Amino acid sequence: MDERESVTNLYRTRKAEREATFAQLSRLDVRVSNARLALFGVGVLLVWLAFGRQILAAGWLLLPFVGFVALIIRHDRLLKQKTKAERAIAFYESGLARLEDRWMGRGISGDRFLHAAHPYALDLDLFGSGSLFELLCTVRTQFGEECLADWLRTPAESTVIRARQEAVRELASRLELREEVAILGASVRSGIRPETLTRWGNAPVALPVSAAIGIALGIAALSIAALVLWAVGYGLLPLFGMAIVGGIFDAVFGKQVRQVIRSSETSRKDLELFADMLALFERETFTSEHLQALQAAVKRDGIPPSVRITRLKTLFEYLEAQQNFLFAPLAFLLRWSFLFAYAIERWREKDGKYLALWLHTAGEFEALCALGGFAHQNPDSVYPEIVETGICYEAEEMAHPLLPVSHAVRNSLTFDPLRRLYIVSGSNMSGKSTLLRTVGTNAVLALMGSPVLASRFRIAPLSLAASIRTEDSLQAGVSRFYAEIKRLSQVVTVAREQPPCLFLLDEILHGTNSHDRRIGAEAILRALVAEGAVGLVTTHDLALARIAEDAALNAVNVHFQDHMEGGQMQFDYLLRSGVVEKSNALELMRAVGLEIPLDSAQETLTP
Repeated sequence: MDERESVTNLYRTRKAEREATFAQLSRLDVRVSNARLALFGVGVLLVWLAFGRQILAAGWLLLPFVGFVALIIRHDRLLKQKTKAERAIAFYESGLARLEDRWMGRGISGDRFLHAAHPYALDLDLFGSGSLFELLCTVRTQFGEECLADWLRTPAESTVIRARQEAVRELASRLELREEVAILGASVRSGIRPETLTRWGNAPVALPVSAAIGIALGIAALSIAALVLWAVGYGLLPLFGMAIVGGIFDAVFGKQVRQVIRSSETSRKDLELFADMLALFERETFTSEHLQALQAAVKRDGIPPSVRITRLKTLFEYLEAQQNFLFAPLAFLLRWSFLFAYAIERWREKDGKYLALWLHTAGEFEALCALGGFAHQNPDSVYPEIVETGICYEAEEMAHPLLPVSHAVRNSLTFDPLRRLYIVSGSNMSGKSTLLRTVGTNAVLALMGSPVLASRFRIAPLSLAASIRTEDSLQAGVSRFYAEIKRLSQVVTVAREQPPCLFLLDEILHGTNSHDRRIGAEAILRALVAEGAVGLVTTHDLALARIAEDAALNAVNVHFQDHMEGGQMQFDYLLRSGVVEKSNALELMRAVGLEIPLDSAQETLTP
C-alpha cells in the first residue's frame, strides 16, 4: 500500500466514525424531542388537574417545568454536537475529494482575487474553478482566504519560506487540529471583511466625552428609583420626569450613538468564529518557531485576544437586546444604547488598533493549516531546498498539482547559469503548455512555503512572469496579438525590475507572420536573458530553435513527441532533448474527418 492510499484509508475511516457519531446523535435528538413533547403533555395535564379539577397543588407544575428547561439545554448541546459531527464529515469528504481527484468545482474558487494585470495568476490558473487556490483552500474565513491568495500572488523571501515550511510540516501531521479548525463557529464561511474590521478598529472615537458616562449612569439610577416609586404607589410623575431628562440626554448624544451603532453593524458579524479561531490557536502547543512567534505576537497584557474579542461580541449582544419590544421601554429609561455604545467605543479605543494583527494571525494560521492539509494529502511531495542567491531551479520528476495523480506525467528540468533558456518544440497537444504551467505552478508553491509535487526540488527566490493565456477584448478594442505584446512588455518589465525572473512564454508572437515573429521573438528572448532572467518558450516556428546555437544565450532545445496508433494520436508527454522533427497538425485534421492530401514530404520538419 503506497502512502497516498494509506492517507485515503485514514480519511475514509475517520469519515465513517464521524458518520456513526452523527447517526447516534440523530437518534438521541429524536428521543430528546419526544421527551420534550411528552413533558409538555404532562405539564398540560398537571395544569388541568391543578386548576381545572383542583385535585393537585400548583407546586407539582415545577416538576415538568424544570424537566422541560433541562431538556431544552440538553437539546441545544445535542444540536451543537450534531453540527460539529456534520462539519467533521464534510471535512473528511473534502479531503477524500482531493485525494480521489474529484475536487474541481466543489470548493472556493477565489475568483475575486483574479486580476488580469497580474503577471502570472491567469496564466498559471491560480484562481477560478479548478484552480490552485481551490485545491489548497480549506479556510473558513475571508482573512484566511486573503492570506492564502497573497501568498500565491507574491513570492516570499527565503527566510519566510523556510519558516512556513517548518510550520506546514508540523500542521501536516496535526490532523485532529486541522479538523478542529474545520468545525469551529458558524456553519458557513465567515463573512468578516478584514479591511472593514480593520478600518472600524482604527477609526476616530465617536463618543469621546468621558463625563457623559457619569451623567448617563446617574439618569439610569434615578430612572430605576422613579420606577420603584411608581411600583409602590407614588404615581407616574417621577417616571415622566426622568423620561423627559433622558430624552434631552438622547438629543445631545443621540447622533454619536447612532453613528457607533451604524459603524459597528457590519463589524460585529461572525465574531464568534473569529474568537473561537484565536482561542484554538492560543491554547495549542507548537514546536515550530514560526507558530510560536505568531502566538507570542498576539499576546498583550496577559489577556488573550480571544477573550478580548469575546468581550466585544458580548457588548454587541447587549446592545442588540434593546431591540426586544418587551425590553425596549426599560432600555430607554436605563440609557442602554448610550452605555453600551460607550463601552464599545472604549473597547475600540483600547484594543481596536490590534484587530489588524489578530486578523493577520488568524488568517496566517488558517493558510498554514490549508498548506498542511495539502502536504498531508500529497505524501509523495517534497519540501524544496531554498538556495539563498543566484539562479537555481532544479526539479526532478516534477508533476502538475492540478492534474489527476494517475494521469500526471513527471518530467525533470534544471535552470542554472549554463542553462538559462529552454526552447520547447512539439506537436499540438503534446504537453508544451502543460510543461510551462508545471514549472510555474511548482515555483509558486515552493516560493509560498508549500511542498511541491516532485522527487527533488531546489530553488532560489525568483520573480515570475508568464504569457500563456492571452485574450482579446471586443469591448476594449484589443486584438489577441496586441494583448500578447502588452503582456510580453510586462514580462520584460518584471525581468528588469525584479531580478532574477523566471519567464514562461507559450507560442510567442503566434499572432503575426513568420518573418516578424522570428525577429521579434528572438529580440525579446535576448532582452530577457540579458536582464538575467531564465525561462521557457514554446514554439511551432522551428526557425526560432536555431538561436540555441548562440552560446551567449545558454539555450537548450527540448521537445515532445507523438505517434499515430489505431487512427488515434498518442502522446507520452515525456520531455526529450533536441528539436522535434515531425508535426501532427495534418494528421489531426485527417483524424477529425477533414480531407487533407497526403504529402509526407511536407509533414517532416527541418529547422
